[in-house]
Amino acid sequence: MVKSILVVEDEPNIVLSLQFLMKKAGFEVRVANDGEEALALVQDRAPDLILLDVMIPKRDGFDVCQTIRANSDWKDVYIILLTAKGREVDREKGIALGANDYVTKPFSTRDLTEKVKQILSGG
Repeated sequence: MVKSILVVEDEPNIVLSLQFLMKKAGFEVRVANDGEEALALVQDRAPDLILLDVMIPKRDGFDVCQTIRANSDWKDVYIILLTAKGREVDREKGIALGANDYVTKPFSTRDLTEKVKQILSGG
């Protein structure tokens, strides 16, 4: 079964890059441009992994992460926060709210793709 990824990002260039690389790596990719759209897509069909930008419109990534973690049906969704907020306090907040990982921008899309492949292949 094909693993699915939800990219939650409001920066079009990052969306295009991540969408292209994740599809090329063999994953099904859906995209949300804001927090409300992200939660609607998760409600519709939970992905295996979410690449979640923190600074997005309507509901920020921290709020989206916390909302997902509050629902036991979505406990197995792997969440990687992507953010320009590189301070340790922001990282700790993200992890405390339930993120599995925290990647600061700018990041290497190649490294992120490799990380996602490892996570979703169970290794």
